[in-house]
Amino acid sequence: MVSPHHLAHWYPTAAYLYILWLDTLALAWEYLRRHPDYRLDWLRHHRRSQAAQHAAHRWGLRLLEDPALDARDAHPAWQPGHAAVVQLHPDTDPPPDAAAFAFWSLPGHRQLLHDGKGLALIARSPGRCLRFALAPGLEDGMAVAYAHRGGAIPPARGHAPNAAQTRPRPTPAALLELHTLQALDATLAGASLREVAEGLFGTDAVAADWHADGDLRARVRRLVRRGDALMRDGYRHLAQLPPLEKGRFDGDVKRP
Repeated sequence: MVSPHHLAHWYPTAAYLYILWLDTLALAWEYLRRHPDYRLDWLRHHRRSQAAQHAAHRWGLRLLEDPALDARDAHPAWQPGHAAVVQLHPDTDPPPDAAAFAFWSLPGHRQLLHDGKGLALIARSPGRCLRFALAPGLEDGMAVAYAHRGGAIPPARGHAPNAAQTRPRPTPAALLELHTLQALDATLAGASLREVAEGLFGTDAVAADWHADGDLRARVRRLVRRGDALMRDGYRHLAQLPPLEKGRFDGDVKRP
């Protein structure tokens, strides 16, 4: 007989493979959208503009985003601007070989959206996500100037796509995020630590290595704690948001 948790939404690891290719902003959204209080704010306020804006600011967003949408379809507008977001401005005094804004030459799937403050552009390709904030007046083919915060590297001149778009091997850090989110979903659904281990590492591994003081049990416990911490406040570090002021969220005290 198949155990009910084998049929749960969190059990198949294949459903989480897209996590391997997300950048830190997309990962921040994956953790935030699982927060029960954020989901409640969405249900209560997203149709009421003033209340929705206030609620969004509490979470570090400019606008509330539907938590039912994963990072492949959601467009959360974080505040303030993230270092990974490159600002593009019309170059008012371009040199003869100035780079031009070439929308159709950007690699991958392109999406334009308004984030509540300005026009944003996201271009996703395997293992890569380019994020831009477009200044008013910038048009396709116009000479462009880049502005980027410390640590952000502007894209190649002319936005030329890579000659070969190959999918890189997942990093250990990416695998950690996959396992963390899968474990978080399992615990939010009421799964036991052993059930979480079976979903992540297989029933054979659990049958062989599940002991009270064993490494496998300790590893699963760490994943569960990590997922809960990232959902509640840690996502703010991923999105380069300031930490919550003490006492801001009385409802965020960890429930027993």
